[in-house]
Amino acid sequence: MSNAISALDGKAYVGFATVTEAGLQGMITVRGDLAGAKMKKAVKAVAGCDLPAPRRIEMKGGKGAAWMSPDELLILVPYTDVRAAVDSLTAALDGQHALVADVSDARAMFRITGPKAAEVLMKLCPVDFATLAPGEVRRTRAAQVAAALWKSGGDEFTLVSFRSVAAYVMGVLEASARPGAEIY
Repeated sequence: MSNAISALDGKAYVGFATVTEAGLQGMITVRGDLAGAKMKKAVKAVAGCDLPAPRRIEMKGGKGAAWMSPDELLILVPYTDVRAAVDSLTAALDGQHALVADVSDARAMFRITGPKAAEVLMKLCPVDFATLAPGEVRRTRAAQVAAALWKSGGDEFTLVSFRSVAAYVMGVLEASARPGAEIY
């Protein structure tokens, strides 16, 4: 059996903001009736938090759930816990119209940190960062590729993209964070 590695093996760039590929992250797509009692109970059992409101992410102790669409969540768990989480969600949602899929190895996660972290993303994403509240999720694009992002801390943003475009995403984030490229 091979050892799992993240898309870019933790690559980082330090410019006027720091861009880091976040490493291995457990990610599970769950689709179904988000208002259903079984769904709420199953997500809480695996993610340790309540279902998020639309366009929100709820995080607790390194686990969480992000609202992706009216019938879709992205569950975040430690990478080593994915198999057990998928099994738990699948069993809890048995008999319901639902989809549970491990997408951990199909996605890449990036952290953009520093007082000017928003400036890095402003150049790449059509999002009003002045109004983006902490914990608010946006599905958007980063340059030319699909992405989801949220403000994960005071001076920190998290961005998720497809793994197949991770090198491209890192490249545009790095170019956007180069000293001298700040927005004034």
